[in-house]
Amino acid sequence: QVQLVESGGGLVQAGGSLSLSCAASGSISSINVMRWYRQAPGKQRELVAGISNLGNTNYADSVKGRFTISRDNAKKTVYLQMNSLKPEDTAVYYCNVYVWISGSQYEYWGQGTQVTVSS
Repeated sequence: QVQLVESGGGLVQAGGSLSLSCAASGSISSINVMRWYRQAPGKQRELVAGISNLGNTNYADSVKGRFTISRDNAKKTVYLQMNSLKPEDTAVYYCNVYVWISGSQYEYWGQGTQVTVSS
């Protein structure tokens, strides 16, 4: 059984910063790609950023230059540093990971954390 625990969401004014974290626990052999998604009210869930097990990153165009994804493999944790936040960044943020367990790969989602940016 794998659990993902997210933390770090909250309310911030436009231009401010927040840092999210997502820690994985359980019988994990290794973690492959780790991603952050977000879903705003009335909108589809969208990919925000991803990081491979080698540290290669990709970002949505809307967050490039403002958000930074990183990971600590020893802690099985992925982070999202969000700077210069805008009201349109308001959403529930979910972490998503692909993990290897006993030779098979599985996908897991975090419970989501609310990020609200006021104008």
